[in-house]
Amino acid sequence: MGAAGSIVVAIFGIFWTIMAFTITRDAPFPIGFIFLAAGILFVGFGIFQAVYHYKNATSKQRMSLFDITDSKEEPDPLDVRFGGAETAKDPAERTQKLSPERAFCPYCGQSVQSSFQYCPKCGKKQ
Repeated sequence: MGAAGSIVVAIFGIFWTIMAFTITRDAPFPIGFIFLAAGILFVGFGIFQAVYHYKNATSKQRMSLFDITDSKEEPDPLDVRFGGAETAKDPAERTQKLSPERAFCPYCGQSVQSSFQYCPKCGKKQ
């Protein structure tokens, strides 16, 4: 759900609260309270989601489902906050630990000689 969905949920919650209050005004206490609480919950959830999506859209370290950048360029905010698993900071180090002979660039996939320090295609350090 995005920011637009948050606004829709908040508006629905306001509509629900008004209608629930109108319909259950003379009903016994528990029934009227349950429907009003559901409306207030919808409004609160909508406001919370709107604030969350606004902060995520405008912050430097955005949360995303797909990582399109290297962890060196933009680290995972949850790893930074909660101290995630210790991993090699550079993808080249991880590749080197997995296979001693590096035959491909870990960034672009170009085949390189194992003695090269820089990729001839993308120019990044191996």
